[in-house]
Order: sequence, then structure tokens, then C-alpha cells
Amino acid sequence: MEFLFSLPLLLCFILLTYLSLHVFLKKKRPLLAGENHSNDQEMPLLPPGRTGLPLIGESLDYFSKLQNNVIEKFVTERRNKYSNKVFKTSLLGQPMAILCGPEGNKFLFSNEKKFVQVWFSSSYDKIFPKTENATNTQDYKRVRKMLPSFLKMDTLSKYVGMMDMVMKQRLHTHWRNRQEVVVAPTLSKFTLALACRFFLSIDDPKKVEELTKPIEDVEAGLLSMPINLPGTALNHAIKASKYMRNEVAAIVRQRKIDLSDKSASSTQDILSHMLLTTDESGEFFSESNIVSNLFGLIEGGYTTVNSALTFIMKYLAELPHVYDEVLREQIEIANSKEKDEMLAWEDLRKMKYSWNVAQEVLRLMPPGVGAFREAITDFSYAGYLIPKGWKVNKDLLDVQLGTSMFALYFSF
Repeated sequence: MEFLFSLPLLLCFILLTYLSLHVFLKKKRPLLAGENHSNDQEMPLLPPGRTGLPLIGESLDYFSKLQNNVIEKFVTERRNKYSNKVFKTSLLGQPMAILCGPEGNKFLFSNEKKFVQVWFSSSYDKIFPKTENATNTQDYKRVRKMLPSFLKMDTLSKYVGMMDMVMKQRLHTHWRNRQEVVVAPTLSKFTLALACRFFLSIDDPKKVEELTKPIEDVEAGLLSMPINLPGTALNHAIKASKYMRNEVAAIVRQRKIDLSDKSASSTQDILSHMLLTTDESGEFFSESNIVSNLFGLIEGGYTTVNSALTFIMKYLAELPHVYDEVLREQIEIANSKEKDEMLAWEDLRKMKYSWNVAQEVLRLMPPGVGAFREAITDFSYAGYLIPKGWKVNKDLLDVQLGTSMFALYFSF
């Protein structure tokens, strides 16, 4: 009974303590980077918006719209309600600021390492565990600096014929003599075959087929709630990741043997390139590092290319006049080739209309979901405070579609 009488006093004490701490912390908020506020000057407010449920935030709504391919609604609803410059939300268990429009895109990418750095979610870190003592952010930087030496024009041009050959094989085995073809899963196997060939020189259809289900589980886990419990998409993705890394590790070990006895070329794919190339400090990539990064490259290449090709097919089916013009251009190039002659780099340069179609599809249906960054210091944007540690993303669809600039932004 005494406890019941003292309960209101206890609640009042907790409330007063909370308010006191809130006022104290607000007064002690750190200064913005590059600014010098006097004591009587009011600090900028946090961006407008809502953070949703505890821990979950607004992730349920975000992933629901992402899975249904209407992610633009998540952004436009909040942008229209709160601010067309920046708004706050909570995704993947993190407070996040979404920068809107071309200005937000420019700010985000022109202030890399000054205000923000690349950020990977906890789900990503579980699916792609860090190698040795390096974080995924550090690995990303090392690989990004290494890739340009491999992705030179003369190197890429050698792969055009290989891609043409793989495509013809897939058309023969998966498309020919069929009344109906389900585009998305068929193209997903094609893009995985390309990725395996390009990165690891795998040309065995059975091996590619074995890797299809694990890579699909990984993709589903990356686009799911960050909950690692038996039966969840993230849990399946973690198991699939372990399987994939073991498969890639076996290939890496065999390639080392093949390179040492000269039965493999030093320039045949990215795997050989990574085994024989040093980073900026003169050190070779470790085996675990190579395995992790190759797996990441395969997944990244598979996901984005598959999405782009699927939507290209969608728009070609829906727009007969575009399809006819693309077909005319392709037949013209095909007629200039000898029988069984593979495509070359010069042929790609002739596909001007086809490339314009691909670019327009990428504008309307970008394969990525943004550019996740982490604030490495407090900074001010559009008059609002973005605290250190907050995650930052851009309004990808406004940048791609021009929703703030064009009335018919969804027109092809």
C-alpha cells in the first residue's frame, strides 16, 4: 500500500530527472563543424520527420515499399509532409537523414571524408563479415582503389565477345522453342553466369546453377529486416554467405596452384588480378580478404545488372515503337558481322539508340536504393543539424527522375 502512495512521487521524480537531463544535454550539444556559435545563439534543430517504433523505426514500411517496387512513395510521402530539403527517419535500427533533390546528392558526394563516409548496415556486416582486422568500409576503399587498374578499356573490350557467347548459349538453352519465358529468374541466372565467368572464370553451367539459390538468399537478406532468428531472411542469408565463401575459397586456393605452375593466366579475370596485385601500401591481399571481396563483387554485379536488364525487357515489351527501333539497330549490326562472329567493342559503340534506351531505363528504375553514408562529424544542412554518428542517404528517385523539376518525370 505504501508503495502505491509513493508511486506518483517516484514517477514525478523520474520525469523531472529526464527533463533536467534533456535540458542539460541540449545546452551541451557540440558545435557544428566549421561553425562557432555564441552561448546565446540557438543551435539548429534536427531535421523534421518521425522515427517510428523503438528499434524497428520505419523499417517495416520502407522494406514493404521496397519489395513492392514503390520505394518512391516512402520518400515522397515524407518529403511532402516534412521538408523538400531533408527529413529524418529511422531505418535498420539507425537514425537517418534523407537529403532530397540534386542539392542533397551533390552535397553527399562532394563531402566524402569531410562530413560523411561509406556506411554498411549491421545486416551487411553479418552477411559479409569483416576480414581480419579490417572493417567493410576499409575493405571497400582498398578494392575501389585496386579495381581501376583492372577495369581499363583494353581489358574490358576483351570481355565483349565472352559476354556475347554466354548470351547466345543462354538463349539456346533457356529461351529457344519456348512459348513463354519468365524474364526475371531467367535473366538472374544469365547475370550470375556472367559474374562467375568475369570474376572467377567459372564456365560450368552446373556450378552456376548450384550458386543460384545461395546468391538469391543473400540478396533477400540484404533487403530484409535486420533480425537474425531461425527462419528469417537474414538468417538464411548468413548461412548462404558461409556456403558461398567456402566455394569461392576453394576456387582461390586452386587458382594459386594454377598460377604457380603457369596453367592460369595472370590477366584472365579479377581473381588472378587480386592475387598478383598489391595495394597502395605494397601489400598483397590475404586469401580471406580476396574471398570476401570477390563474393561481394559477385553479389553486387549480379543484383544490379539483373535489375537493369529485367526493366529493360519490361519497357521494350510495353513500348513497341522503342522495341522496333532497338531491333532495327541490332539487326543492322548483326548483318555487318560474319556468321558465328562474336560482337566486338566497336559494335557496342554503334548501339547509340540501344544505349539511350538503357540509360532511360536506369533513370526510371535505378538498380540501387541510395548511397548510405555515416556522419563522421556534426554538420549543418539546409539549416538543420545532422549529428555525428547519424546515417545519411540521398533521395535517389528525385535525383534520377527529376521529380522536383519535371512534371512528366515518369514518361519514358
